[in-house]
Amino acid sequence: MRIAYLTGEYPRATDTFVQREVAALRAHGMEVVTSSIRRTDAAHLVGPEQRAEAAQTFYVLERLASLAGLMLSLKALAQPRFWSALALAWRTAPKGIKGRLYNLIYLAEAVVLADWMRRENAVHLHNHIAKASCTVAMLASHLNGRPYSFTLHGPDIFFEPMHWRLDEKIARAQFVACISHFCRSQAMAFSEARHWDKLHIVHCGVEPRRYAAAREPNRRPQVLFVGRLAGVKGVPLLLQAAEKLTTEFDLTLVGDGPERAAHEALARELSVNANFLGYQSQDRVAELLAQSDVLVLPSFAEGVPVVLMEAMAAQVPVLTTRIAGIPELVEDGTSGLLVAPGDVEALTDALRTLLDDPDLRARMGAAGRAKVAAEFDVSQEAAWLKSLIEAHHAGETLGLRPTS
Repeated sequence: MRIAYLTGEYPRATDTFVQREVAALRAHGMEVVTSSIRRTDAAHLVGPEQRAEAAQTFYVLERLASLAGLMLSLKALAQPRFWSALALAWRTAPKGIKGRLYNLIYLAEAVVLADWMRRENAVHLHNHIAKASCTVAMLASHLNGRPYSFTLHGPDIFFEPMHWRLDEKIARAQFVACISHFCRSQAMAFSEARHWDKLHIVHCGVEPRRYAAAREPNRRPQVLFVGRLAGVKGVPLLLQAAEKLTTEFDLTLVGDGPERAAHEALARELSVNANFLGYQSQDRVAELLAQSDVLVLPSFAEGVPVVLMEAMAAQVPVLTTRIAGIPELVEDGTSGLLVAPGDVEALTDALRTLLDDPDLRARMGAAGRAKVAAEFDVSQEAAWLKSLIEAHHAGETLGLRPTS
């Protein structure tokens, strides 16, 4: 089968899980062509894998802005499906003039995407992130009659599910890949019960073999954070915890975002020696994990963070928050430590516990790698996703995978 993938921006340094999934599907024999609403900023092309994917990805807005895109939009007016798609876009638009306008733009993008799928002979469309790009996917599916599915992540989609008409997207999708049981439960809350059987668990995954085996602990512990430098990630709590600890350690932060300057200023204010590296390639992150003793992610809202899977695959114990789907990945006291979000004292105590006990870190690291290898290997998850796509195209319905 030849299928199309769509996201708002592809490839991105912050969404390597999509790139891994595409590569794993191709390894399982499925033809995958990639599309993106807009071209990714050069800052996200941090390695050869991203640059190679960017070179062969179709960019919807660039086509739409061209003369060919304008002609295509005009020709679409003569197609019967266009007018029912227009009605769908109008009916599902967020309230207000701005919401209607955006959905009309998404319809124009869908015209371009539907035509590209036809030219590529893609028989199925899969979308990641259920917001604007999924609206485009839904409308493109209506225009060309080819089915679509999407991967539902959260958490932000669950803050405004009706704004993004999650109910309509679920109803029209061939199936929905939910990244966790928590995510699936939220999808159930915002959809009709007759559609629940199309909600499947498909984890985001990593390649365990990419990550180094266990090594001797560092004399001076190395603490790592990997993530977008935005308020939702809770980095100020990590810096405050670092300021409170008497144990000497090195703190490295990988990632970029709107709060980077503020975080760097706070680190200086607290006299915390923190090394901010910006975005790094997948290989570089793997190297940093191989040199780390603890990974900390004090987030306030998450889906199931892939960086936790990467750390666990590298046998690095994780310290994170007890929210959303994280407890489905991290077992408190076994593969890492979970604390309440926003509790800097609990975060400080847990980090102290890990820094002061190398044997505990070693046991948790081994348990974490076993968990990821069993349940979050991208090759296994892509095989399941491939089975879902093929089964639905054959008119079959697969039940939920058994839980471990």
